Amino acid sequence: MARDKTVYTCTACGGTNPKWLGKCPHCGAWNTLEEGVAETPQAQRHRYKPIAGSQPVATLSEIEAAEIERTPTGLAELDRALGGGIVEGGVVLIGGDPGIGKSTLLLQAAERLAQTMKVLYVTGEESGAQVALRARRLGLREAPLRVLAEIQLERILAAIESERPRFCVIDSIQTLFSDALTSAPGSVAQVRECAAHLTRAAKSSGTAIVLVGHVTKEGALAGPRVLEHMVDTVLYFEGDTHSSFRLVRAIKNRFGAVNEIGVFAMTERGLKGVSNPSAIFLSTHDAPVPGSCVLVTLEGTRPLLVEVQALVDSGGVAPRRLSVGLDRDRLAMLLAVLHRHAGVSCMDQDVFVNAVGGVRIQEPAADLAVLLAIHSSLRGKALPRGFLAFGEVGLAGEVRPAPRGQERLREAAKLGFAVALVPKANAPRAADARAFEGLTIHAVERVEQAIEIVRAL
Repeated sequence: MARDKTVYTCTACGGTNPKWLGKCPHCGAWNTLEEGVAETPQAQRHRYKPIAGSQPVATLSEIEAAEIERTPTGLAELDRALGGGIVEGGVVLIGGDPGIGKSTLLLQAAERLAQTMKVLYVTGEESGAQVALRARRLGLREAPLRVLAEIQLERILAAIESERPRFCVIDSIQTLFSDALTSAPGSVAQVRECAAHLTRAAKSSGTAIVLVGHVTKEGALAGPRVLEHMVDTVLYFEGDTHSSFRLVRAIKNRFGAVNEIGVFAMTERGLKGVSNPSAIFLSTHDAPVPGSCVLVTLEGTRPLLVEVQALVDSGGVAPRRLSVGLDRDRLAMLLAVLHRHAGVSCMDQDVFVNAVGGVRIQEPAADLAVLLAIHSSLRGKALPRGFLAFGEVGLAGEVRPAPRGQERLREAAKLGFAVALVPKANAPRAADARAFEGLTIHAVERVEQAIEIVRAL
């Protein structure tokens, strides 16, 4: 028999090459070419079918754009991450580590939606009996939820056409294969092809489809990067499998805001939404401890109070700088600013910084809280009870304003905080002072001013 022709496909852009190269010639990414079986010319001819007939060219101002109708899933935290609920014909891609709770969350959402609409749950990793056992363990009600255990794409598309569900879960996209391709399930070509067909089926039928995706060891969604461009919404399931709390973060959303998060707690009865997530990210100390500072960060439209902890200890010849939940390179930059502009040196000290609760803080508004936590640990003196800070720190030592500072302060005042150290541009006006009763606000312009105020408290 003739040997199948191999081709190397880039996982970043989907480009192909007849031989392996360290650098993709199409997009320039390194070490992204994966070996696979080349498609036959016959398969390539039948790959794509149009969604509908050709549409005439129209003027943008004449196109009718109605408000998008959303259907709540019954899980408030999931609806927050989705932007309010599922959208007709929308395609959602959700990824996360194995065992973190993706299938549990979607089974709960599918069961609640099945009370009011037709729902199809397609499982390629489990049997129907295993899905039923999990539903009983979760204590789900007897709902008319349709289940299909199948991995062949053509049979799944036929089932969607015959069942005509309004909501469909595909668990997972890496297990599917199409007869039009000869490569194995999970390969770049199969994942791209199956996702493209399911996306076209969703747009043409109006069925909202959720695709479950695997992640790589780096935490990114496995498969070609074009997979994220095809879908309407990309959600990441984050959290430590040893912790009971999970975060669902929206990375892309064509129907809502990005960086929205939903917070869940894993219980014996499945995932439960957390109404006050700030309580998760704040440690419960009987008394203030050195090296701890509370930050008000924004996750989408939601202000969250997160405790930043720092430990400064005597180091060796090569002191370590380690951060969990924060950018390590930014930590090194902040230590240099602290030394140059505030005269606080950590050159011979190990510095460890951690965001409590496993949350990942990506915005620069955490800079000031990190610096104050490091300074508190180095001095061995705790910040006063009910103290919080936020603000971006520049290389010149200036404290830059954070976006939506009034909302951050309002959330802190609501939770009973007493002292806030904020950038001068975020300080409320005298007319708005009544909204922050009980909260003493110190406005600063430079790092050395912040350090002097903290020492005086």
